[in-house]
Formats: sequence, structure tokens, C-alpha cells
Amino acid sequence: MRQIFMIILGLAAGVAGAQKLPPTLELGASLPLPELELADATREDDAGKTLASVATERGLLVVFTSNTCPFVVGNGPKSEGWEGRYRDLSAFARKLNVGIVFVNSNEAKRNAGESIEEMRVRAKTYKYQAPYLLDEGHKLADAFGARTTPHVFLFDATQSLVYLGAIDDNVDSAKKVKKAWLKDALTAMVAKQPIKVPQTKNLGCSIKRIQ
Repeated sequence: MRQIFMIILGLAAGVAGAQKLPPTLELGASLPLPELELADATREDDAGKTLASVATERGLLVVFTSNTCPFVVGNGPKSEGWEGRYRDLSAFARKLNVGIVFVNSNEAKRNAGESIEEMRVRAKTYKYQAPYLLDEGHKLADAFGARTTPHVFLFDATQSLVYLGAIDDNVDSAKKVKKAWLKDALTAMVAKQPIKVPQTKNLGCSIKRIQ
């Protein structure tokens, strides 16, 4: 299963490269576009939210995600995907008083599973427990240099990037996770200790940008 995912990722990366994407944020970078207002699919009225409004005095976690990517939603009995862990991740971040937000930047697939209405359904089904924002025109994804779904970015109290990459080391099964990179980073950040693994390889489907 992992080999198949890697092949898919390689093909997606080739397409992404052809689009001349902006560079991915580097460790220490400041939170981009904190005041950009995006519609929140967890609200019936799609009221706007900004990253600044979600961030707390301890930090902010930004998770780029999708309604349709197998790395997120799973692939039947072969893989759970990461979405089933979002609720636990949200609870973990809230317990540490760290803001968390999910972002959908798949602008090229708004009519193929990634609309605001379909985002709202997924947020309810999986009880995201955090804002799920529609990144119109993938402005936020471009500012972050986000590549895949999922792709996570963790910012500390000063809104500086301290961790980026993957959630953990096993997309197929939560029970088989051996390295919970993101949770470890959150714990260390809040304790004001060095993050042992501040960057990992993001694994997922390419964000579907418009040309």
C-alpha cells in the first residue's frame, strides 16, 4: 500500500513542479496572511475566520486537508487515512491551548468533491472540532508553499514556524503509529523545549491548484 501511495505522490509531485509553485515555508518563518478572511465550513452561515483569530497565546496549528484524497479519507480496508485522527488531534491541541485550523485549498476541484457544502458535511461527519476553512484561489496554500493533503504547519507563541511535515509515520493505521511527530512537537513547544524532529516529509495528494 505504501509503495502505491509513493508512486501516486511522485506523479503528483511532477505535476506540481510543472506549476512552478512558491517555495515551502522554512523553519523560523512568520505566519503568513494572518488577517486573510476565509469562509468556515463548520458554521452554517460560512462566516469568515482568520488565522489570527484562531491562534492562541501558545500557538497555532494549520492543517491543509481534502475531502477526497486517499491519504486523508482512506482507501477502504487498505488504509485508514489521517482524517479519522483529526478529532483526537483537535482535542490534543485544545488541551494544550494551541489553536488549530483545517484548510481546504483544492480550488481546481470545487465541483468535484471539494465544495463548501461538501466540506461542511465532512466536518460534521468527522466532528473536526476546529474551523475548516475554504481557501479560495489557494491564496493561503501559496503563501505557505503547502504541497499536499495533509501538510501541517505548527507555529509557536511568536507565530514562528517550529514544525512542518506529516502528522505521524503511519497513514494506514493509527494503532501502528510508532512516531507521533506532530504531537511530540506540540508537547515540546508548549513546554518550551527543543523539538527533536522539527521537519518531516509530508505525504499526500497534491493540492489541486488552478492554472
